[in-house]
Amino acid sequence: MTIAILGGTGPQGRGLALRWARAGVPVAIGSRDAERASATAEELQALLPPSAASIRGMDIRDAVGAADEMVVLAVPYAAHDATLASIRELLQDKILVDIVVPLAEGNPRAVAMPAAGSATEAAQQLLGEAIPVVGALHNVSAATLNHLDHAINCDVLVCGNAMPAKDKVIELINKMDVTAYDCGPASSARCIEAITPILIRLNISKKVPFTHAGIRIWAPDA
Repeated sequence: MTIAILGGTGPQGRGLALRWARAGVPVAIGSRDAERASATAEELQALLPPSAASIRGMDIRDAVGAADEMVVLAVPYAAHDATLASIRELLQDKILVDIVVPLAEGNPRAVAMPAAGSATEAAQQLLGEAIPVVGALHNVSAATLNHLDHAINCDVLVCGNAMPAKDKVIELINKMDVTAYDCGPASSARCIEAITPILIRLNISKKVPFTHAGIRIWAPDA
């Protein structure tokens, strides 16, 4: 099952491509610059063992076409709506996994939510209900994803209006040895996306002894 990662040349897209390819999932990296995407794919492939699945680089529209079902949107928020508008007709019969966080311009320690309420809801509104949008992977550090020698140090909160689509996305995320939780409808993204700037604030603070922290869901003691 080939998945597409749009914005796959960026830090988070690169890390996800590495993690999924290592887990045996073929990846098509999509970028506005096909040559850059191809070069990035070759660079990432060289970091993986021979047993890993393939990573290919191509134009954004070609990457969507190469995806069997899953298309991951990992572009900067400034390009979120325009990217979706440019590929909307290609997303029929596919699932969009929106990992974009609407960070405030010039201030990654705050969000600037769109009128729809969140980036996930904005994507669903723009694409229409016929194309399922699942919000996920908002709170995972790009640095963590790219450090393959370390396990991903957090859980993943997943939301969306279509239960079958959420189940498939959770199954895909689990392939990276990460636990993912169904956190309800797309409106839950208003809370989930807003966690990211809080983590960024903590991670850059001189008052804590860590960076690149994530969040976990802890069960009560038995």
